[in-house]
Amino acid sequence: MACDCNQAPLRCLLPAAGVFLRRTITSAMRRNQKVDIMRDINSQTFQVPQMADVVEVNDLAELEQYRLVWDMLFPQTPRASFFHTFQWFQTYWKHFGDDKRMRVLIVRSEGTPIGIVPLCVLSEKHHAGNLRVLTYPLSDWGMWYGPIGPNPSASMFMAMQHLHDTRRDWDLLELRWTDAQPGGDCATGRAMQAVGWAPQKSAYQEMSVIRLAGLDWESYLASRSKKWRHEIRRQTRVLEQSAELTYHRHRPASAAEGDGDPCWEMYKDCLYVSEQSWQSESTTGNTICHEQVRDFLIDVHREAARLGMLDMAVLKLGGKPVAFQYNYHFDRNVVGLRMGFDRSFSKQGVGKVLMSRSIEDSLRRGDQTYDMGPGSYDFKRRFRTDVETSYCFSHVPWLAWRSQGVRLSRWLKRHVLSARAAGKETSPQPSTELV
Repeated sequence: MACDCNQAPLRCLLPAAGVFLRRTITSAMRRNQKVDIMRDINSQTFQVPQMADVVEVNDLAELEQYRLVWDMLFPQTPRASFFHTFQWFQTYWKHFGDDKRMRVLIVRSEGTPIGIVPLCVLSEKHHAGNLRVLTYPLSDWGMWYGPIGPNPSASMFMAMQHLHDTRRDWDLLELRWTDAQPGGDCATGRAMQAVGWAPQKSAYQEMSVIRLAGLDWESYLASRSKKWRHEIRRQTRVLEQSAELTYHRHRPASAAEGDGDPCWEMYKDCLYVSEQSWQSESTTGNTICHEQVRDFLIDVHREAARLGMLDMAVLKLGGKPVAFQYNYHFDRNVVGLRMGFDRSFSKQGVGKVLMSRSIEDSLRRGDQTYDMGPGSYDFKRRFRTDVETSYCFSHVPWLAWRSQGVRLSRWLKRHVLSARAAGKETSPQPSTELV
C-alpha cells in the first residue's frame, strides 16, 4: 500500500534514508575491493591498448602543444560537433576558465595520443553548500559531449583510472551530456564501474531531432499532420501577401578552403531579433543577446566560421529581420544553438515559417539530422521526427559529506515522488538507476 507522504513524512522518509545509507555503505565496500582492470562488465571487455598511460594538462598554454593531435582525433569522435573542437574549448576557457581548474586528460598508447578527455573542476551551489564538481567544459551550450577520438571506451576507462589513482580535488563527479541510448556502449558507466565506483545514471536532457536522411521536402511534409501542413502553408501565404518575404542562410566553407566568412551583418540580424524576443528579458545568461556572454559568442562565432561549421538563417519581412536560427554543423548534422522571433510578429507564425524553410533547405543540401536542442515545446513537437535523451553519470566519494547530502536529497526526492505516484497511472518517466 502506498503511504500518504503528506500526512506522515517521517514515516516515509526515515525508512527510505535507511535504504539509501545501506546502498551507500555497500558502494563504499565495493570501492575498497581490488578491481581487475580488464574486468568483464555487462559482457563487454575494455580493449585497453598496450603501454597505455595518461598525461594530465592543467594549463591552456601547455594544452596548445596538443592542438594538432586534438584536430586529428576530432573527426573520428562519435557525435562530433563544433563543441568537441579544440577551438571551442580554447575560447570557452579564455572567457570562463578563471574560476575553474582545467583537467584535460591525454590518453596515450606507447607514447602516442589516442584519445582526449576534457574535464574541469568548477564550483556549483547546492542546498548542502558549494560543491567542487568535476565535469565536462560545456555548461549546457551543447547537447552531447564525451572523449575526443575513435575509442571512447578505452579513453574513458583510462581517464577514470587516472582520476581514481590521483589526489581528489572534487566533491562530485558529474559527466553530463552523455550518450547512453538503448543498445549503446555506455562506456562512461562501465568505465566508472571498472575502477570500483558505483555510478548513478539519470536522464539529463531530452532533445527534439528531425531525421532527414532518405527524405525530400514532400515526403517530410507528408509525415506531418494535415492540420499542421495547412497552418504552415496558410501562414506562409499570409506573410507573402503582406510584404516581401525572403529567406537567407549562411553556411560558409572553411578558411582552409578559401572561405570562413563570418558574415557579421547576418550575425547582427540574429542579435537584433534576439533583442526583440523574450530572450531580451532572460536572466540566465545563455541567450545570444545577453551582455554576460556577448563577447564569448562573438569569439566563438569567428572560430566556427573559420572552421566551416557555422550555420545561420534569417527570415525577413519587407527587408526587416523577424526570425532567426543560429546553428553549428558538421558532417551533414545541424545542431541548433538558439532560435527566436520578433514578438510583434508572433501571431503571424514567423518562427514556424522560418523553421519550415530551413528544413526544406537542409534537405536540398543533403543534411542528415537537425537537432533543435533540449525542450519539448509544442513548436518543436510539431516539427521533430524523433526524441533523444542525454544522460548524466554521477559518482559521490564516500568521504565527501556535502556531496553525500546532495545524493541523499536527490534519492529521497525520487522516493517521495514515486510513493505519491504509486497506484496511479502515469506516463513513463526517464529512469534514474545505478548502473
